[in-house]
Amino acid sequence: MSFTPLHDRVLVRRIEGDAKTSGGLIIPDTAKEKPQEGEIVAVGAGAKDEDGDRVAMDVKAGDRILFGKWSGTEIKLDGEDLMIMKESDILGVMA
Repeated sequence: MSFTPLHDRVLVRRIEGDAKTSGGLIIPDTAKEKPQEGEIVAVGAGAKDEDGDRVAMDVKAGDRILFGKWSGTEIKLDGEDLMIMKESDILGVMA
């Protein structure tokens, strides 16, 4: 199924972090926090300004991003857990 977010929203796939601490201890699934890192799957066309002109998005599909802990809305699309969030919820793009 093809999915395109509207306006200034992005579709994000979470990227799972390491299951071990730096000391080598294994973290069980029940104690793990959800990752705040993801890959953009799809982007909307951008919001419109007061004159009705499109404001270009600063991110694109394939970008690796960091986002806030409580950002976005979780959805299930074709059996995959994804998130939809506004571009303003993105904290930064990883190089």
